[in-house]
Amino acid sequence: LGNADACRAFQAFSLFVKAKEVPAASRCPGGGEGVRWRCCRQAFEELPGIHRHVALHHSADVGRQAGLAAGPAEAGGSPAGGQACSSPEISWALPDTSHVSHDDLTSIILFFLNILFLFAYLDHAVGSQVGEVLLYYCYCEVKDPEKLCAWQKALCQHLHLTGKVRVASEGINGTVGGSKVATSLYIKVMLSQPLFKNILCQEDFKSSAGGAHCFPDLRVGVFKEIVPMGIDPKIVSYKETGIHLSPQEFHREVEQYLSQATQGQSDTILLDCRNFYESKIGHFRGCLAPDIRKFSYFPSYVDENLELFKDKRVLMYCTGGIRCERGSAYLRSKAVCREVYQLKGGIHKYLEEFPDGFYRGKLFVFDDRYAICSNEDIISACKYCGVLWDQYKLCSSQHCRQLVLTCPSCCNKGLTACCPVCQEKELKVTSRASGQTLKEECECTKRRPRVPIEHVSPRMLDTGK
Repeated sequence: LGNADACRAFQAFSLFVKAKEVPAASRCPGGGEGVRWRCCRQAFEELPGIHRHVALHHSADVGRQAGLAAGPAEAGGSPAGGQACSSPEISWALPDTSHVSHDDLTSIILFFLNILFLFAYLDHAVGSQVGEVLLYYCYCEVKDPEKLCAWQKALCQHLHLTGKVRVASEGINGTVGGSKVATSLYIKVMLSQPLFKNILCQEDFKSSAGGAHCFPDLRVGVFKEIVPMGIDPKIVSYKETGIHLSPQEFHREVEQYLSQATQGQSDTILLDCRNFYESKIGHFRGCLAPDIRKFSYFPSYVDENLELFKDKRVLMYCTGGIRCERGSAYLRSKAVCREVYQLKGGIHKYLEEFPDGFYRGKLFVFDDRYAICSNEDIISACKYCGVLWDQYKLCSSQHCRQLVLTCPSCCNKGLTACCPVCQEKELKVTSRASGQTLKEECECTKRRPRVPIEHVSPRMLDTGK
């Protein structure tokens, strides 16, 4: 961006934030500032809060107001679907970027470097207009995972992408962020890679506004599974997956399920196979959302609750579809369900077509954004005061990696930990000399059963509760 574009962007950003101000007469009467901005049914008391919200969720609006051109179109045409019979050699080709400027490739707005915190958020707001985060996976036979890993790392570094990529003998699973120029080139190269030809296609890439700033770094590695279910892929293979339903087909199925459930006639279970902290801030109406902390607990959850699935039609869904691939295969291997279906492309693709459909709330994502939204519903609450709130933060204890929902008001009171144990531990840590550590323990994880047994009556399932 040139200086003129940058100035227009800054002005548009400032005007957008200004439009969200709460009139002074409506603020806290006791002399305190109270809520100063409202947007998307959320309240903000501090300037950085509204800046971050606008930067992450309204970048397209700001870009349109500023009159900035959108990034280049994504790569076109995709090869026809189908299962490859053998594993082709891995191409080491990298895209030619000699015609692309460094700024276009990295989405860095030089005009805003070394300026105040406010301008950093503007960088994100404008940068996300030419930047995005990709989510994709591809199950296929990989004879040399180490070679694929090395090429993938070189490719991402070449395009200045950040993110996480898992490679295994069963395929590849990745989420990367960068400029739209870079992500477009990435998709183009991935589709031309002989290993993925006739398997991976354009629509397998899910995109959302973001960029390289959504990840702290680039991590590419070789693993046993491309999604950690904890079971050898040779024992439960993605080849035994459930029946894939397009977003339109899945929408119709959910509509029918909810209609029958209200009449007490449903023979279907709408199963969310994500973790509890994901479904907590967003899920399909009438779903069964297991209280599990990791996907590797899902097989045990199925084993402990087999009676629940007996003779049922199961509609499964997850973020982008990958967990349903082997999750549905595992459920089918138990031979208790009548039919097992899964949402192709996951919630991500569903929301592209039905932003105001049967999925309500935010979609949790595994990067620094934590969530993306397609509707204004807030279905979760602050842990401490119960006010509607769905913006996660990491527990303030340096020894804990739990996510906590705590609203700005409670944060200002110092309520920033996930549980009393962590809250007390944080105080002890800050008072100790550096180098001393406390044993990691958390009331949240110790209290929660590793694999919950559902106490769900047939009546509750029939009514969609």
